[in-house]
Amino acid sequence: MLRNPKIQLALAALAGMLAGILLTAAGGIYYVWGDEVRSLMSIQQLAENDPDHKDGYVYQMQIYGDYDFEEFLAQGGASSDAELIDFVTQSITKGLIPMSIESKEIACSSFTAQAADGDRLFARNYDFDQTNTCIVYTNPGDGRHASVSTIDLQFLGIDTETGLTGLSDQLLCLAAPFVPLDGVNDAGLSCGIYMSYQGGEKTVPTDQQTDKPDLTSTTLLRLFLDYASTVDEAIELAQQYDLHDSAGTSYHYMVADAQGNSAVLEWVSGTDATDNDGSARRLRVIRNTDAENTRLTGTETFQCVTNYILAPNYYAEGESRGGADRYDHLMDALQQTEGQLADSQAAMDLLAEVGRRNWIVDGDHTQGTTVHSVVYNLTDCTALWVGNEHYGEEDYTFELELPA
Repeated sequence: MLRNPKIQLALAALAGMLAGILLTAAGGIYYVWGDEVRSLMSIQQLAENDPDHKDGYVYQMQIYGDYDFEEFLAQGGASSDAELIDFVTQSITKGLIPMSIESKEIACSSFTAQAADGDRLFARNYDFDQTNTCIVYTNPGDGRHASVSTIDLQFLGIDTETGLTGLSDQLLCLAAPFVPLDGVNDAGLSCGIYMSYQGGEKTVPTDQQTDKPDLTSTTLLRLFLDYASTVDEAIELAQQYDLHDSAGTSYHYMVADAQGNSAVLEWVSGTDATDNDGSARRLRVIRNTDAENTRLTGTETFQCVTNYILAPNYYAEGESRGGADRYDHLMDALQQTEGQLADSQAAMDLLAEVGRRNWIVDGDHTQGTTVHSVVYNLTDCTALWVGNEHYGEEDYTFELELPA
């Protein structure tokens, strides 16, 4: 082979120049998207899917950086899912990668309790159908709380059967901080979201229209996890915003703290028969210490929530109360022990009793599944997490803790 020294030198110089350009480009990409790249690299699959059991995949992810939630609040938040999607797309991907957020029906059951050693517990079943979940760790800094939360990846447009199949799916996970379903932060503040079926036969979402800044359903939970240390602080934060429920349906929320306080936050107007104007609703707080009706509020030790409104006198006699059967089961169990449970495993056992796969109504098994069950320990900021009702199975059981 003939070699021309001049050509070889020219090619070597060109190769060096191209390498420099690539390194510069890579450096520029990492400078702009460094946190996002690290976040994507942290994604791990924890459990396989099983279509025969209606199991979805389970993943975990560490979100690096502050994910621009402060900027989201500074711009006034979002009054609709579309506005939230626009912010996430422009902020996280700099407008280059389209993203989506799709809220779905959220059934579920929750309760608070006290363990034998005095630790405070917040337990939650997420009832839906086959879907994929992700356990998400965040630590935004700047005085905000670190937290661990659970999200439904279907909210981000991930296929329920295939899970995360490539980079395009993983990129969607960058929006995870904006769609928590439940979680706990490093102050021991925990929260969850539940459908409430308000407005009669046609559920009407809450859609407040005052001059306050705006939040959607899941971004209200992110506000709590990032900024609240106690139930009182969470309530004070909620009072500062207009709430706009997602996906054309209505929700209520539970918050609890390490001091044993808990509350259900509901946006209501009138009674169930007249509560069909989402803009007329106002925040109502039902605390576990309220003595008005202990069957609805619980006691200083415990409180429960499922899918119907707890505000006294909301329903007329005989009106449908979605989730009342599960609520009554939990209340009866906790009243028998005065809200005391042995430990997190005992709380998980109680969640298993109201899991959807084995729940029977009118002699028949109910439709749907319990996608995840979690017991957050608010005292030591850890969690016991079980996927797809595989209670007691090592491959689906995870012990979570916030990094020191």
